[in-house]
Amino acid sequence: MNDGNHRPIPLLNPQGPSFIAINSVSLVVRFNLTDINQDRSTNYQGTIMKWIHIIAGLMAIASGFIALYAAKGSPLHRQSGTMFTLSMLFMTISAAIIPFFLRTDHVTGVAALFTAYLVCTSWLVVKRTVQESKAVLEGFALAAAVLGVYSLSLWFDFVDDPKSLITKNSPPQTLLVFGSISLLCSALDLRMIWAGKILGSQRLVRHLWRMCFAMLIATGSFFTGQMQVFPTIIRKSSLLGIPVLAIPVMLVLVTTLYWIGRTLLKRRSATLAPRS
Repeated sequence: MNDGNHRPIPLLNPQGPSFIAINSVSLVVRFNLTDINQDRSTNYQGTIMKWIHIIAGLMAIASGFIALYAAKGSPLHRQSGTMFTLSMLFMTISAAIIPFFLRTDHVTGVAALFTAYLVCTSWLVVKRTVQESKAVLEGFALAAAVLGVYSLSLWFDFVDDPKSLITKNSPPQTLLVFGSISLLCSALDLRMIWAGKILGSQRLVRHLWRMCFAMLIATGSFFTGQMQVFPTIIRKSSLLGIPVLAIPVMLVLVTTLYWIGRTLLKRRSATLAPRS
């Protein structure tokens, strides 16, 4: 609009309240749209990670059961064991990314990193000697110690202030258990590194308990930790008084104890056998 002297009349004064109000609204809208785009990107990334986690988890459980019951040292055991190791690494890495970077969950992140540590050190003991992998073992021992201290610090913070811990599905007591075991594993790693070797039944027991413990965590997380994804009839079913979803977890536990006990008994028999 122009006045009689043909000078432009500004619709809004840049210093006036109307201009400031409109500009503020536009900034709010712009920030909201940015947040929406970030949320959509985060949700998309989270969906990808969840599918990677689910597929890798199913492959890990299937190959883990095959390796658990296959004849130890056979080609089937080795192939299924390799598949289990790779699947577990994909599953634990995705499980760590989801809580730490996409939906902050302290307990799940600690459990994922600890499980990855178990799988790696279990695989390493049957593939490399202590001297060949000394630097890597030292790194894993340090990582286990740091993870244990971090986990226990989260637990003690939770005891002082329950609101300090962010978790969705996992019980906070998991931090105390995994933190303590992680520190114990670090001490065992350092002991093995100091000895410079691990042979015979000790080597097999280290491989067995760490790999089977990782398998126990995977089966427990899937069958008892995600019960809501199963149909109601399965959740409420039982066999000989044992919930159906708890049976796979118990099978892993019993089989683990069997193999460890058998390995230790063989060692004792060999020690007591008379020498010619």
